[in-house]
Amino acid sequence: MSRITANERFSSAAALLGVEPEIVRFPEDTRTAIQAATALDCELGQIIKSLIFECDGQPVLALTAGDQQVDTEALGLLCGGNIGKADAELVRTATGFSIGGVPPFGHLKQLSCFVDQSIYRYEIAWGAAGTPDTVFALQTAQLERLSGGEITEFVK
Repeated sequence: MSRITANERFSSAAALLGVEPEIVRFPEDTRTAIQAATALDCELGQIIKSLIFECDGQPVLALTAGDQQVDTEALGLLCGGNIGKADAELVRTATGFSIGGVPPFGHLKQLSCFVDQSIYRYEIAWGAAGTPDTVFALQTAQLERLSGGEITEFVK
């Protein structure tokens, strides 16, 4: 019996949400926003960083534009608790994906999610597609619905 890949899990989750993203695979990791923007020859802000934080023991998803940094104090106010860095085990347990490959939606369970409003400067943005060497394009207008997130301001 073959095991389902992270990309297949992401594609299946996306299909349940009514989208069929075209996954682009690169010969090298696109784990960071800079690596992805370079590989895609796009602006850094067009990369969606799917960052998992821990708020009082619970995972929180912060979707930010690649050229932005999360203000953890602002995120903590939104969450109503103290923000800390999530370790690799929490990321995998909460999302089903490893760090560097976490997509903006399609996780094992619905997470509290906040979407950086600066992503909407662009009509099209790129997110990880389940692995550190794959991405997919998405119309930013769909991001709020697909992620279940709240559009707000929490970046520096």
